Amino acid sequence: MASAAPDPASAPVAPAASSAPASSDRRRWFALAIVMTAAFMDLVDVTIVNVAIPSIRQDTGASFSSIQWITAGYSLAFAAGLITGGRLGDIHGRKRLFLIGVGGFTLASALCGFAVSPEMLVASRILQGGTAALMVPQVLSIVHATFPAHERGKVFGLFGAIVGLGAIMGPLLGALLTQWNIAGLEWRPIFLINLPVGVAALVLGNRFITESKAPKALRLDLVGVALVTLGMLMLIYPLTRGRELGWPLWGHVSMVGSLLVFLALVLFERAKTRRGGSPLVELSLFRFKSFAAGIAVQLTFGIGLGIFFLVWTLYMQMGLGWTALRAGLTGVPFSVAVSCAAGVSVQKLVPRFGRKVLQAGALLMIAGLLLYMAESERYGMGITSWQMVPPLAVMGLGMGLIVAPLTDAVLSEVPREHSGSASGLISTVQQMGNALGLGLVAVVFFGSMGDRLAPQEVGPAFAEAFRHSLWWVIGVLALIVLVMFALPARPKQHMEGDDEAVDGDLAGGGAVGGGAAGGADAGVGTHAGAGAGAGIRTEGGAAPGADAASDRKPALLP
Repeated sequence: MASAAPDPASAPVAPAASSAPASSDRRRWFALAIVMTAAFMDLVDVTIVNVAIPSIRQDTGASFSSIQWITAGYSLAFAAGLITGGRLGDIHGRKRLFLIGVGGFTLASALCGFAVSPEMLVASRILQGGTAALMVPQVLSIVHATFPAHERGKVFGLFGAIVGLGAIMGPLLGALLTQWNIAGLEWRPIFLINLPVGVAALVLGNRFITESKAPKALRLDLVGVALVTLGMLMLIYPLTRGRELGWPLWGHVSMVGSLLVFLALVLFERAKTRRGGSPLVELSLFRFKSFAAGIAVQLTFGIGLGIFFLVWTLYMQMGLGWTALRAGLTGVPFSVAVSCAAGVSVQKLVPRFGRKVLQAGALLMIAGLLLYMAESERYGMGITSWQMVPPLAVMGLGMGLIVAPLTDAVLSEVPREHSGSASGLISTVQQMGNALGLGLVAVVFFGSMGDRLAPQEVGPAFAEAFRHSLWWVIGVLALIVLVMFALPARPKQHMEGDDEAVDGDLAGGGAVGGGAAGGADAGVGTHAGAGAGAGIRTEGGAAPGADAASDRKPALLP
């Protein structure tokens, strides 16, 4: 990532903060493996659930509303708790919060696996989302506190590979575990598989991870927590349930009201900062051009991906009638391309070309989408998985060029003591973008189809709606290319002579999408088995298709 860094021991670090250990300390690689394993567990858990939704519904007799909340409950709890989780790590120690999050996530996975009713499963999924919000924001901070600046390029490249591997493994593992019906447990092993992994992460994490926290004493801003949680719920809940309920007036009022809540949050946090308190959201971060511009890119990127990955799944599973396993296998080239490009972009390309790499990634994704539209139009309903490989590979390469270095650029000027809060904010903004993209699916995808379709009309209608939706995604990506001009030409840690600042007071690195979450939430793991009931009535009155949901994007169910 950077040129040769100075001796970390000579870098100015506040007494209460943990500096990056010396390069000779091999324990840091064990710590890296542990946090990567936890990040992998979180990503796999999200994608693994998607393919099992039909089995869960059949086995438990869950209603459409319950199925909705099995996915939506996780998403809401995760998004609402990210900023708070990051700040708690700054205050009480990132290692401590990471271990609490892993322990809670493992317990919640057990409760999900042994759920005796849909209601228990929904409650357990909400607990999973809440504990993931404690675990995920600490990943970035632990990596930053554990590795010196000159090693972070290698580390973030590994993160890209892990995100890609999770994207591949999650859907396939979910499909296989459900299909194998191990010990007659049907869908339950998709949750129980987290237990041995979580226990191992707890034991090894307690031994190898080094504790770190903010260099000065902070207190949790309870009012800020309440306002962030309320604002997120007011925005995401109507988007989650809106189409199912027919977009009622209260939903629109709630979404508009969320803007007022966020305004109140800004005013309160500004006043708290003036009084010398410890605000939940460090508004001073937005004084850094790289951070402010990066937040805008994250939000816009999330919207585009929120649209694409859901309509892609609807197209494959409901339009083309493919099984979840076939859809998952079709997405493998995409995930492999993301993983490969992510490592190369951080370690080789960004240090040399800077933000041009991210812009090239967005342009590659546009090229892949145009190719996909042409393939879909040319082959129609007879399109095969092999014919989808070229556009998916091009798109995957483009996304890989973006997801790994984006947060690296966003956090290049963020003070070390606020890395947890900043990474939580980045992930939260990504979640908001995904939710907004999901809400737009009702307009750009379902809005282009009639409410009543004959059975023979369903497939062609879904294919046409898919192509129509891709134009919206292309428009969003074109906007992203322009917004990226506001990012630094080269992240601060790549500028010559800046290593001392990097190792001292500035956060010298990022993670894939703000810790592990952002990479997942960037849509890397959404492709397989994320089907959703479209709510399109056939002449026979049945809603066709599966009833699953996309990665951290709640299902649209009739």
